[in-house]
Amino acid sequence: MLESLHVKNLALIEETEVEFGPGLNILTGETGAGKSLLIGSVNLALGGKFEKEMLRKGADSALVELVFSADAPGVREFLDQSQLEQTQDGSLTISRRLQAGKSVCRINGEIVTARQVKELAELLIDIHGQHEHQSLLNKKSHLDILDGFCGGELETLAEEAGRLYVQCREGRERLNRETVDETSRRREQSLAEFEWQEIEQAKPVPGEDGELEKQYRLMVNGKRILEGLTESYQSTGGDFPDGASGALSRALRALRGVSGYDERLGQLEEQLSQVDSLLADYNRELSEYMQEREFDGEDFARVEERLNLLNRLKEKYGGTLEDVIRYQEERRAQLEKYEHYDSYLANLQQELAEAEQKFSDVCGRMSKIRRQNAAVLAGQLKEALRQLNFQSVEFEIAVRPEGTRTARGWDDVEFLISTNPGESLKPLSQVASGGELSRVMLAIKTVSAGKDGIGTLIFDEIDAGISGRTAWRVSEQLNRVAENTQVLCITHLPQIAAMADRHFVIEKNSTSDSTITDIRPVDADESTGELARLLGSDAATDAAWSNAQEMRAQALAYKKNRHVNLRN
Repeated sequence: MLESLHVKNLALIEETEVEFGPGLNILTGETGAGKSLLIGSVNLALGGKFEKEMLRKGADSALVELVFSADAPGVREFLDQSQLEQTQDGSLTISRRLQAGKSVCRINGEIVTARQVKELAELLIDIHGQHEHQSLLNKKSHLDILDGFCGGELETLAEEAGRLYVQCREGRERLNRETVDETSRRREQSLAEFEWQEIEQAKPVPGEDGELEKQYRLMVNGKRILEGLTESYQSTGGDFPDGASGALSRALRALRGVSGYDERLGQLEEQLSQVDSLLADYNRELSEYMQEREFDGEDFARVEERLNLLNRLKEKYGGTLEDVIRYQEERRAQLEKYEHYDSYLANLQQELAEAEQKFSDVCGRMSKIRRQNAAVLAGQLKEALRQLNFQSVEFEIAVRPEGTRTARGWDDVEFLISTNPGESLKPLSQVASGGELSRVMLAIKTVSAGKDGIGTLIFDEIDAGISGRTAWRVSEQLNRVAENTQVLCITHLPQIAAMADRHFVIEKNSTSDSTITDIRPVDADESTGELARLLGSDAATDAAWSNAQEMRAQALAYKKNRHVNLRN
């Protein structure tokens, strides 16, 4: 249930906060006062599209915050899976700070993505916006409504149907791709054989090219390396009078002649002796390295040729030797396929046939469930429509199997209605007016209310195109829905406003330099005055007041009788 709404710096709203309650919450106000702005702010909090023009003039940011009682099925599971904090009192706060170019969404104070907010919103609230009943003109919505009514068994089958549909589509695409004529197959087979043999003859080893490149660099730079090594050896080697090794030997002999006179001199001699030993080791290893690195023309040609071969393979078949080897394996598999081509195609055809049969079986089971539930749903909708002042209504949900196959099966679902005695059933789109569509949508919401676990329903002018006695029937239906589900309803009809369990008035106040929209709850007397205004009275005349009181009394009497009947 939506417990409160807090809005700041959004369009005409400077700052307002309203607390809602269970039952039927009615919102009324003058045309242009900002009734739909309140619903729009709820949509924004739940991840709706935001544009910077929505900010109140002079403000650089806006805030929308919703507080729910988080007792809806799946909410705690969602919070656990999303690793979001849960409050001790079970409340749930969704907020969104809006700024030009960006927005920040939070759930219980933790920053989340807009997608996470939308997923959570589907568990908490169902918003029926203005003109949404027009969606009933699209048959796709009829399938959505029926499937939602069918429940979990169909949902499980629908997931399987979606998987099988993709499997069948990919199987057909693969079969079409693999089916080639004899000439093309032989040409492709010959190319695969050539490429496999080319790689097989080279026998590349992963990492081999890296080692060869190191050898090649050493060989190409062999002369420069040899010059540097020679100079270093001459500068340090004992075979050269001016070398560091000879100078170090002389220094060591001189120190040994005097080291006996002082213990510290002996320590210095030991240090110098270690340096002499290290330099001797260095000269020996350097000499060995120089002998090993003598240039071999044949070895250089071998390395260069091998490296060129591997680089050509990488250019043709992949950026690395691993890619080349993987390509060779693919070509081997392709050769094996062509060697047993007829058998290969037969296997593909068999796999496709099996997938299509499984898909057909699932579609058939889905169709059976839909037909069974269509009869039940149609009966419930027919009864709901009669309560909404459809005097002689017939309603049927046609489920036509073997239609276009999609990921949702093969059923074509369409709502059929007759609103006059003797008329045949016709598609909803051909006979229903705007007001009738509104009532059909309300009937659908009435039937589904409470079954989907959603705790809050919002109707933005569900009363479009209706008046008089029909308006009373709509208000009675809203009251019945509100017995199990919290309902927020924006209306301009007094018959519906009279049925409110809680009545809120939305007002727009202007000064010389600003305009502010605000929302506030009203008591019984103020509610009666608002009903008088909705009845079309500019002045609070005794007749208008009396009419409004009578309307409230009639609504209260209906609710009292309804309560008694439910209790009995």
